[in-house]
Amino acid sequence: MSEQEDCPNPAYAYEPKHVDAIVVRAFNFEFPDDLAPLWARDNPVRSHMFNGFSLTMPYLEPYLIRSMQAAMKLINEPRLLEDIRGFNGQEARHYQCHRRLNELIKKNGYPELAAIEARLAASYQRLEQRSLRTQLAYNAGFESMTNGFTNWFIKKRRQLWSGNCPWVASFWVMHMVEETEHKTVAYDTYMACYGDYWPRAWGVLHGSLHVLCYGFLAMFVCLRKDGRWPSLGILRSLAREIGGVVWNAGPFLLRALLPGYNPRQDEDPQWQKDWVAGHRSLPAGAALPLLDTTDPDVPVPFGRTAPA
Repeated sequence: MSEQEDCPNPAYAYEPKHVDAIVVRAFNFEFPDDLAPLWARDNPVRSHMFNGFSLTMPYLEPYLIRSMQAAMKLINEPRLLEDIRGFNGQEARHYQCHRRLNELIKKNGYPELAAIEARLAASYQRLEQRSLRTQLAYNAGFESMTNGFTNWFIKKRRQLWSGNCPWVASFWVMHMVEETEHKTVAYDTYMACYGDYWPRAWGVLHGSLHVLCYGFLAMFVCLRKDGRWPSLGILRSLAREIGGVVWNAGPFLLRALLPGYNPRQDEDPQWQKDWVAGHRSLPAGAALPLLDTTDPDVPVPFGRTAPA
C-alpha cells in the first residue's frame, strides 16, 4: 500500500520534520509555594496576561490529546503515529505543570479564576461534541499560533524575561521550545485525515482566538481584583502587551491562513536549537536548570551561547 493510500486523505504524503524525534521530557519544575502571581517586574498586565494563558492549558491540552487519539484510529502512517505519540506525551507534561502553576496563582491571591476554569471546561466539552474535522482543524490552527509565540519568547527574551521570575520564565520558554519540536504534528494529522482548505483556515481563527479570549478574560478579572482597571496607565500597558501578541504572533497566523501553508516553512530559532542540544547533556533525572533572568541576555541555561 502506498503512503498516499495509508491515510483517509488520498493526497496526503508524510514529510520529514525539522527534528529527528519529538522528545518527551520531564517537566520537573518545582515552583516555590510563595510564587508571586505578579511575577513580571512593574508589569501587572504582562503577569496577568500570561497567567491567563496558563489558565487555559489544563483544559486545552487534554482536549488536544483526546482529539489526536481519536484521529490515530483513522491513520495507518507509522511515522505520523509516532509523531502523535510524542505530541501527546509532551502536551500531557505541559498541562500537568500548568495546573501546578495555576493552583499557586489562585492560592496566592486570585481564587476568582476558578469560575473561568469552569467556563473553560464547559467550552471544551462543547467542542468535543463537534465533528472530528472541526476538532483537528482547531488543533492545527491553534498550533500555528504557538510558532509565533516561540519566536516571540526567544527573540524578544530580553524584553519579556530579563529581571523577572526565573521559574515562570523558564517554564514558559521550555513549553514553547517543545511546541516548536512538535509544530508539524497537528497540521499533519488534519492533512492526513481531511486536508480541506476552508475548515483548516477557519481553524486558525477558531483555535487561536478561543484561547486568547479566555486568557484575556482571566487577565481582566485579575486587573479588576487588583483595583487597577480601568486606569490610563493600565490602558497604555494593555495596548503594549496585547500589541506585542498581535505583532509577534499575527504574521504566523496570517501565513497559516494561506492555501499553501505548511509549518515547516517556519525556521526554528537558533536559541531553541541550542536549548534542545543542551538538554541532551543533562544526566538522567537531573533538575531542569532555570534561565538566568539576572543576565540581560537571558542565555541558554546549558553553558551555550546562542546568537541574537
